[in-house]
Amino acid sequence: MTLTLGLLVVLVTIVGSAAQRMAGLGFALLVSPIMTLLLGGHAGVLLVNILGVVSSALILPRVWRKVDWSMFRWLAAFAIIGAGLGAVLAGRLSPDVMGVAVGAIVLLALTLSMLFTSERFSTEPRSPRALAGFLSGLTNALAGVGGPAVSAYAVLTRWPQASFAATLQPYFVVTGLASAGAKLALDPAGLPATEWWFWLIVLGAILIGIGAGERLLRLVTPAQVRRVVIVLACAGAAATLVRGLVGLLS
Repeated sequence: MTLTLGLLVVLVTIVGSAAQRMAGLGFALLVSPIMTLLLGGHAGVLLVNILGVVSSALILPRVWRKVDWSMFRWLAAFAIIGAGLGAVLAGRLSPDVMGVAVGAIVLLALTLSMLFTSERFSTEPRSPRALAGFLSGLTNALAGVGGPAVSAYAVLTRWPQASFAATLQPYFVVTGLASAGAKLALDPAGLPATEWWFWLIVLGAILIGIGAGERLLRLVTPAQVRRVVIVLACAGAAATLVRGLVGLLS
């Protein structure tokens, strides 16, 4: 790893952790592209899954009281199913094909969630929770990004931002562990080979990013944070779609 690339990894990790603390998601959306560039598709996504677990686990104690545990149980249960299926598909199908499919599905979901803003949509029905969790687990295993699917659900149902951001932290811990565990079970040698100091540097970057996010939260409103959520979700889905198309066309 060159010094320039190493600094880029640290910078993106700090920004991703800050976004995760503020909006509830954003770590994987920002870190996944550079990690896949550095380590390749499968190893890069696996590392993003692992680091995403670390980031959310460190944030969780700060937001524990705002977690909606009923919502978490429904989302997580079906996300585990989606993660298992995604791990199998990731090993058998072209990453480019799956990237196009994942990006297109999530962009469609986000678009529909912003178009359909009727008051009849709420967080009470359980089947939409299950579908959001399943798609999130699937996309997390395939592309290292599980946030856009649940973001689409949150926008559609107007899930309060504070509860949404808090609930995503234990949710990402579970889905990240499920995705990484399924991949390692299928390919025990899939863990990326990195030096021990790499983990220390990235952990320090995560802690710095969380601290920065804590400070920035005092300066923004929930509505502004929700707009950041939508932008990050769209950006992550679009990047996944574009990477897949470039791979297919090259």
